Amino acid sequence: MAATLRSLGFIVVEVRDGSREQMAAAIASVGSSLKGKQGIGMLYYAGHGLQLDWRNYMVPVDARLRTAADVPAQTVDLGSVIEAFKAAGNRMNIVVLDACRDNPFTGTSSGKGLAQLDAPPGTILAYATAPGNVAEDGQGLSNGLYTGYLLEELKKPVAKIEDVFKRVRLQVRQKSQGRQIPWESTSLEEDFVFNNGKVVVAAKPAESTREQAFNQEKAEWERVKASASVDDFYEFLKKYPSGSMSELAQTRVERLQKAQVRVQADREGRVQDLFDRRYREGDTYEFVLKDGLTNVQTGRGSVVVRVRGEDEVEGVGTGFPNARATRAGFVVQDGGGTYDPPWSAVPGGDFQVGKRIAGRSIRTAPNGDKYWLDYETRIVAREKLQTSLGLLDTYRVEVSMLFQIGSRSQLTFWYEPEWGYAVKTRFEFRNPGTRAPDIRIREMVARSRVN
Repeated sequence: MAATLRSLGFIVVEVRDGSREQMAAAIASVGSSLKGKQGIGMLYYAGHGLQLDWRNYMVPVDARLRTAADVPAQTVDLGSVIEAFKAAGNRMNIVVLDACRDNPFTGTSSGKGLAQLDAPPGTILAYATAPGNVAEDGQGLSNGLYTGYLLEELKKPVAKIEDVFKRVRLQVRQKSQGRQIPWESTSLEEDFVFNNGKVVVAAKPAESTREQAFNQEKAEWERVKASASVDDFYEFLKKYPSGSMSELAQTRVERLQKAQVRVQADREGRVQDLFDRRYREGDTYEFVLKDGLTNVQTGRGSVVVRVRGEDEVEGVGTGFPNARATRAGFVVQDGGGTYDPPWSAVPGGDFQVGKRIAGRSIRTAPNGDKYWLDYETRIVAREKLQTSLGLLDTYRVEVSMLFQIGSRSQLTFWYEPEWGYAVKTRFEFRNPGTRAPDIRIREMVARSRVN
């Protein structure tokens, strides 16, 4: 790994089988050398790691851990690396931990593997496997399974950071048959290309280029989308790791090859439901509708969920149009028309702050008109929201849309992960030539579940 990073232009401070003192000195040295340079800080750590009270620790070779009390005094807190990078004023930070192995120090940690953390601003955190799980060593390989694939991806030309980690995740999942699935948390706003060491603002391609790329990806998606072979979707995702249909392909992988990793509870002890349990036959929701500018109630409505096959549900509405979606949160149809491919209201199918997806879809309006829309969906924050149902622990999701006809939409959803419909939605529409936006609010006032 050190040789590969040097070949990519990084100045590497390498510590092998380091003591706690050596590791701490290396962190301080790197922080000092980066200070004031607006540079890229990167930590790659392979070795034993453990979690304790929602902090992650790297274990040096001289640690002699017998009880949990020994951990802070004898190990290196990952937070010290993040603080050193923050103090340096780095433009971007990359933290890679191939440290999710079996913990040999029994009785010293508060769970398996590493703890889930939200990435600080300008940072990507990458784990060899999902929080609370352990990684495979990669039998017969000179590196662990994760590091082996990471090295391969780093050496490819024009290795964009987002695509690198997505492809590594895919290949590790495929090789381990779902027993190990790498995990990332990101707050990056800019892109980074490994083989030239530059932070870049992604240039917006010409419309003709964008349309050609979309049509090519969609043609390949149409060819594989009904396949019963999980390998077809792995190959599609390796080619289009960040495409308009990549999240749809991910849901097909999950249906054909269930993840074998354990979902870790969060700090409040909450374990998110699998996405295919959020919409259930007979779920009923009631809403009030308001004018977003005056807050005056304009109507009421209700929805009953009907399951339409293995992966699609329909919300049969009274007071507003029916809607269809996949169980993972891709919108197939709403009052504005139908969407091909469906657009994603929940990136990745689970709620993790920092997740985002950008894509294109073709909308067919009720009058038959067809036009593209470009969208970006972000999981922005976890928020306590006061509602008619009480104080709820929600995730705020924001969706920006630009339509070929020139109109724009900004949608904000507040979701509780156990339920399919958002407890609150804010719709803002702007049409060309109009000054004031059309803002509407939909608030849930009641809900019930049959089973």
